Amino acid sequence: MKFEDLSGEIIGCAIEVHKILGPGLLESAYEECLAYELRKKKISYERQKELPVIYKEINLECGYRIDLLVDNRILMELKSVEKLMPVHTAQILTYMRLSNIKIGLLINFNVTVLKNGLKRFVL
Repeated sequence: MKFEDLSGEIIGCAIEVHKILGPGLLESAYEECLAYELRKKKISYERQKELPVIYKEINLECGYRIDLLVDNRILMELKSVEKLMPVHTAQILTYMRLSNIKIGLLINFNVTVLKNGLKRFVL
């Protein structure tokens, strides 16, 4: 499946979750439901994938985790916050760079209309 098609499927799943749950829940609830929707569509993913930090020749296990890694190609960072801040953008871009994943989706479920909480990134 092409990146555009896959990201469209993922966004459709996120919209479905948001349509049913609405804003105001914890990030973990949205992650669980989004994983369910991806599974229903037979889209492969990993939840809470460990992300080591490589500094020079040192491998640091710092406890960083990718919320969802879809098809080993699209990194997803989920939020449930009042508004997305520059630090959230910095976080997903850093995760993308460290994992060598070129496409990222930052989704804030704590909005009235999900498209207002969605950002797509390409390295």
